[in-house]
Amino acid sequence: MLLCGLPSLAAAATHDGRSAVASLQTADTKLQVEARPQAPRLASLGGPGGLRLTSATAERLPDHVEVGGAVRSLQWHFDRAASHSDSKEIALAYRSEAPALSLVSRWRVRAPFGPIEHRLEIRNLGVETLWLPLQPSLTFDWAVDRAVPLQRLWIEKGADTPSAAGTHLDALRDGDRWEGTSSTYARPIPGEPREMIPWVLVQEPGGAQRGWYLGIEFSGRTHITLERRGASLRGEAGLNPAPGPYRTRLPPGETFTTPTVFIGSFSGGVDGAGNRLRRWVREVLGSAPGQRDPAYPLMVSNSWGSGMAVDQGLAQRMIDDAASLGLEMFHLDAGWFRAVGDWRADPAKFPDGIGALADYAHRRGLRFGLWVSWAQAGTADTPGALRIGDPAMRDWLIADPSPDWQAREPFKGITVDLAVPAAAAWAGGELERIVEDYHLDMLEHDGYLVAQGSSRSDHPAAPPDPATLRVGEDSGYLWVEGSNSTDVSDHATRAYYRIYETLRERHPQLLLELCNDGGRMIDFGSAAHGDYFSITDTYDPLSNRRAFFDAGHVLPPAMLESYVADWPTASLASFRYLLRSGMLGWFSLMLDTRRWTDAQRGAAREEFALYRSKLRPLIRAADLYHVSQRPDGVHWDGLEYVSPALHRGVLYAFRGSAPGEPAHRFRLAGLDAAARYALTFQDRGPASRRTANGEALMQRGVEVALPAPLSSALVFFEQLGPARGAGRSPAVSP
Repeated sequence: MLLCGLPSLAAAATHDGRSAVASLQTADTKLQVEARPQAPRLASLGGPGGLRLTSATAERLPDHVEVGGAVRSLQWHFDRAASHSDSKEIALAYRSEAPALSLVSRWRVRAPFGPIEHRLEIRNLGVETLWLPLQPSLTFDWAVDRAVPLQRLWIEKGADTPSAAGTHLDALRDGDRWEGTSSTYARPIPGEPREMIPWVLVQEPGGAQRGWYLGIEFSGRTHITLERRGASLRGEAGLNPAPGPYRTRLPPGETFTTPTVFIGSFSGGVDGAGNRLRRWVREVLGSAPGQRDPAYPLMVSNSWGSGMAVDQGLAQRMIDDAASLGLEMFHLDAGWFRAVGDWRADPAKFPDGIGALADYAHRRGLRFGLWVSWAQAGTADTPGALRIGDPAMRDWLIADPSPDWQAREPFKGITVDLAVPAAAAWAGGELERIVEDYHLDMLEHDGYLVAQGSSRSDHPAAPPDPATLRVGEDSGYLWVEGSNSTDVSDHATRAYYRIYETLRERHPQLLLELCNDGGRMIDFGSAAHGDYFSITDTYDPLSNRRAFFDAGHVLPPAMLESYVADWPTASLASFRYLLRSGMLGWFSLMLDTRRWTDAQRGAAREEFALYRSKLRPLIRAADLYHVSQRPDGVHWDGLEYVSPALHRGVLYAFRGSAPGEPAHRFRLAGLDAAARYALTFQDRGPASRRTANGEALMQRGVEVALPAPLSSALVFFEQLGPARGAGRSPAVSP
């Protein structure tokens, strides 16, 4: 720990102009933080390949609050007695005397590798309620060499359907200004950028391909900005100020905490960063008991292929067939309940109830999961339901519906504001009942779970400005946009986290699927509170591979669920192409498998057995490399897993629709250049076994040939030992 020669950070005197510097580091990332007299400063960031960034600019702390309708200026002073540092944490404390506030800039290391986290905590020490302006989680201003080219990478969410772009790796030039935004709605709006997974990477494209990345651990309305001007690269990360003006209430004795951000350094390019970050997410943010189960990620049969028409008989037949095929969980999707908000079984469709169906699945050796859009109110009039017509519950809604409001679809309602204590209490109690009574192994949430705007003036968030308030509808949902949108989202997100934290404490083995009309809620805050994501609401092979290619840059593959739906397959090769496009991570089959031919059933059993025995161990913990361009459905695309611990890996190869491309050469990555590898082409059996050294496989690659468009190959490789004469062996062709 570097303290500029001072015996401890708390001993640093600032009244005479001196400041203290402390440092934290992991195997990848080292940073120095300075306690200046009026504000802290992220002084430097270092990492592999000799990366070192410096900044002369201090954090931007709030310069005013509003008290009783009057604006009061703030003067911050370093509080040496309340500050501390050690090898795991730096906490730099500041105080304002009038109004009386404390502020802590907190940096934290939670693993020996990966990024370092930061957040700000502001506490009201006075006796009056204050209104705080927007406070970013982190601001920075790096000094950069004007002559060094830089690239910026950001990743779209797979909401609705993956766009034609998805992964954006662009030049970051002098004069460029970029902003990425994230929320739980992620509604694609024509002419506007798609929402991002809240994370950005900046790298030098040449040499060691070194750089840094920044992410936000929050599911609410957030943004990240970057601006390159001359020798400066500045930006911020945290809550989204738009549409604003933002403000939040801070009662006496309470603390406002910014969303936690993390910052890390890397070399080895985009996949070099991703392989460290994915492991950090898996072991630090994730690591719930269910994720440590050797069967994670599971292979699932999902009922949505039959839509709302599912009933007890169909579900039982699907369970029987799933067990016979070697699947591991039955997931009952929408269609089982009496009405939105009334989360009890429709007695006409499920006369024995959901608990009995779960028991049936358990007797067949399957786990049981359930779809619930539990934050949605509907028009049901039954006691215990979340009812729009109940006067008390109606006040929980984000806005009053019209007197004749009806959902356009039978699984949609109106979002309640979970920040309202009574709404959160109802939701927590209802989830406990559902998990217990229905004997769940997995709970899926769906719908617009987290409010991100409210027309109410009596909810915990700031009231809206009537002049900017807009209430609209999106496929039956109400949505609200106004000056208070970010504050509403902040409060509702934190309430959602508290509900799931309590549920997890009571049911530690319960798996939690994160869905919000598909991949609208893919973020690091959700990753810390659930077990896997639905990554897109479009289920064809190309959309599944695109969504996985994108999100796989930053999130563990085992967390990324693809739903495989009906798609025309003219041959067993195209049938395997369909299945394998959904077997890159968590696999869910969203169709009635009883319609398959005998040949298809045999092929499916083989693929599922292969997933359990050889693919799943790699999906759980291996490094992932993007060894092709993003899938376009026309040309070849591929992804590679390689596990240094297991000394083996696999190449997934997919041929597109182009008729003139029967073969493609993939350059592998992450291998030991001096080791020999045995390669086996799965569909050609043991006779296809070849050997080559790691250097040849990475430099010249392995050629994959497929006679038919829209087909696939799996190429397994296993390290045999050090190579003789590394670099002289030919590349491998089948």
